Amino acid sequence: MINSLREFEARDWVKVRCSLDGTQTFLAWTGSIYAFVPDEPKKRLFKMVGMNVSRCIADTESSWNFTSRELTYYLDPDTGEILHKRENPWTGETLTVVHVVNNPVEGRFKGTFPAYVNGDITTFVFDLFAKYPNPLAEDPKFIDYSPNPTYQAVELFKLTVPTADLLNPELPSVSQLYLSWDRIGPWVPWMKMGNKAGHLIYSASGLKVNNFTDLPELLQDEINTRIPLYKNAPKSPLDADMTSWTYFQKHFEAYLAGERFPIPEPEEE
Repeated sequence: MINSLREFEARDWVKVRCSLDGTQTFLAWTGSIYAFVPDEPKKRLFKMVGMNVSRCIADTESSWNFTSRELTYYLDPDTGEILHKRENPWTGETLTVVHVVNNPVEGRFKGTFPAYVNGDITTFVFDLFAKYPNPLAEDPKFIDYSPNPTYQAVELFKLTVPTADLLNPELPSVSQLYLSWDRIGPWVPWMKMGNKAGHLIYSASGLKVNNFTDLPELLQDEINTRIPLYKNAPKSPLDADMTSWTYFQKHFEAYLAGERFPIPEPEEE
């Protein structure tokens, strides 16, 4: 049967996203980011490249703690080079670019996970709709950057893996994973868009890679020279998730000073 829907155990999902033996795994992705503004033509603002390094830590026989760190860089849409400054095409103001630096991104895996089985391949589909208070909205100094009281976004994930790997009890992790990720969300704070109508649309694809040295060279260079913390997943769960909004809040003074992002972070001891 084509696209037969099946429920998989949490341990099967851990094999997809991480590894049952507690070792860390890497995802990498590339794509484009577009502006979607009412009554305006399509505008590709950036290329992007990103990575996530994650670890699943068994909590019980049927649940795992997920902990990870991730980066996404905003790149010049034509050259693919890292952007440190970018002119806002609507206001003409040149702004400091604050890349996506999320340390950590965490969760818990338990229960069952539905996926579509299509012969040799199985695809897990997650359509996530986030809505919560904007952490910047109550501070007047962020009025030009992110004034809306509510953060609301949609993220659409599809992760495709070999069916045989899921069903093989000897494998701690799938041998291949192909990722499709789309996101519709508000203007990020560093763009300084105020209340202008519109959204950002992220469209990316990627895969699980075997090692740090299999990541795109741009990411390897940045991590090796500036943020070595991102070579490794956390050894254990950390504090609340970091987002682009809380990161901007944390490093607002560095943003105003025009410092280069990401801000350097030491390796974990």
